[in-house]
Amino acid sequence: MGAFIYKPLLYCYIMLLGHTGAGGVMLRHSKHAGKSLSAASRASGYLRVPQDDNALSISSLAVSRTLCFNMGSGVSKPHPIHVSTSNIEYNGKDNKFEVICTMFTDDFEAALAKQYHAKTDLSKTEMHAAMDALIKEYIAANLKVSADNAPVKLNYLGFEINREATDVYLESDKIPPVKKVDVDASLIYNLFDDEINIVHVIVNGVRKSEKVNYPDKRVEQVF
Repeated sequence: MGAFIYKPLLYCYIMLLGHTGAGGVMLRHSKHAGKSLSAASRASGYLRVPQDDNALSISSLAVSRTLCFNMGSGVSKPHPIHVSTSNIEYNGKDNKFEVICTMFTDDFEAALAKQYHAKTDLSKTEMHAAMDALIKEYIAANLKVSADNAPVKLNYLGFEINREATDVYLESDKIPPVKKVDVDASLIYNLFDDEINIVHVIVNGVRKSEKVNYPDKRVEQVF
């Protein structure tokens, strides 16, 4: 993790991104995430993912966003952290990629509104279908995954509002076991020129993480 950031921001990134393990930085990877991809969960509209006891809760993102640049100042003034994460895991049991993209809800709504010149509100039930359509198109354009040099089609499953953040869920069709994963991540790049994309790739339980700054977007991991 130290290779990713300057020391003055280390504590802030620990708050923001959660625990650091041998595999790299972790925002939120639930060992129960696969359960959320069931047909019953998809049918419910908003998908629900159980929190992993060892993962940072999404609500903590908002706390770090407000506090990490004001420590010791005695002043509580929000300083925006423009960051998103993509957790891309190859499930060897099902031979599928399971993907969770996490973004601050206000940033995500603004990015969708700017991209599609449409009114956006991810929290309103009556707008859920319209938001699904925008999110599906936006994620398809800004997150691309290849496995062993072959493009991976990611099927949109739905999104979940989790306090100040939004999780977007995707899943691939079945594909053979993979050794090399390439990711192009440009989430929220259309809104901020200081956006950070944290990309976690997990294959056979091995996690590799990388941070990319606007305008860079390519991540390559070999397992």
